[in-house]
Amino acid sequence: MKKTENTQAALSESAAQPLPMKVDVKIGSIRPEGSVRAIASVNLNGCFAIRNVKIMDSSKGLFAAMPSYKVGNGEYKGICFPITKEFRRQLNDAVIDAYRQALNMGQRKGESQAPFEAPEQNSGMQMG
Repeated sequence: MKKTENTQAALSESAAQPLPMKVDVKIGSIRPEGSVRAIASVNLNGCFAIRNVKIMDSSKGLFAAMPSYKVGNGEYKGICFPITKEFRRQLNDAVIDAYRQALNMGQRKGESQAPFEAPEQNSGMQMG
């Protein structure tokens, strides 16, 4: 078998058995208003990182927008993006789940801190 045949055989074998993809997501800045709700960093299988993934709020709900750039005609082109429908869903779900967890953690921190209540003050003048 030639070297190119070995490579082609290995490629077809790996394509037949997709590896499970581990998707780790870290949520950066969270914005309470606007269409961009947060910025995330994604790490795939501990060997490929994607920065500047935006969590977008649209009329259809939240979704993960991959990094892109604007070309001369005003159109946006993806820098990196999922190829398959299945992985697009897995990635989107992982990013949105991490965003919701970050929101919940932020709310819990706010709940755990007792609100500061200033002691009632009088003006120093008393009538009566």
